[in-house]
Amino acid sequence: MSNLIATVLTIESCNNLHIVEFDFNGQTLSMMSLELDENIKIASKVLLAIKPTHIAIGKSFLGDLSYSNQLKSKIKSMQNGKLLSSIILDLGNAVEIESIITKKSSVRLNLKKLDEVTAIIKASDISISEVLDA
Repeated sequence: MSNLIATVLTIESCNNLHIVEFDFNGQTLSMMSLELDENIKIASKVLLAIKPTHIAIGKSFLGDLSYSNQLKSKIKSMQNGKLLSSIILDLGNAVEIESIITKKSSVRLNLKKLDEVTAIIKASDISISEVLDA
């Protein structure tokens, strides 16, 4: 599991659906959730959790996507297995996340250590694992 410390910026709710925006190192991340802990308030510090299999990678990425979470990063290391590639992404400020993609995608994108890439995450693939200042 990849974890990021972030601060809650906004919370929008309608019925049981919540869209929460966070500040992560000056970048805005969005989360879509059906449940929201009552301790989560604007300005709360939280620990976000993202499964490595839910982090896509774009290289030489141009254009628009409906995915609101796009983090500029650099490949710190990578390990290619028979079917999957584990890629450690450096987001700056000593923060790293792991992306697991198919080996075919890794080869197709010609990914290598130190490549600048974009980590792409759907809002529904981010969750809050802990409220840090509750």
